[in-house]
Amino acid sequence: MTTFYRIKTLADKHKINLKELANKLGFSENYFYNMKNAKSSPSSDVLSKVADYFHVSVDYLLGREELSTIKEPVDLSDLVDDSRVNWDEWVSFDGKPLTDEVKSAMRLILGKRLED
Repeated sequence: MTTFYRIKTLADKHKINLKELANKLGFSENYFYNMKNAKSSPSSDVLSKVADYFHVSVDYLLGREELSTIKEPVDLSDLVDDSRVNWDEWVSFDGKPLTDEVKSAMRLILGKRLED
């Protein structure tokens, strides 16, 4: 799979089209579509920006390793606000999604902690 198709697959998974992604990262609107037919690889700057956006490694984008997301710290205050967190993607216990009851309990505990 080429770098273009890896980026396209990640964009599809995150429900963003390549034109939107290019705009968010500060590239020309058709940058990624032009990459599809290019003979050379994108610059390290481009690869770094895409890797950071999708939380993957540059090696994944280059096809040197399989997909593994980079774990980033989560600010627990984000868990209190549903608009800032994707519970099913960010939080699990023993690899399994949390129940709605556990999510509610965590929100209450964290909300109380923020009031103190």
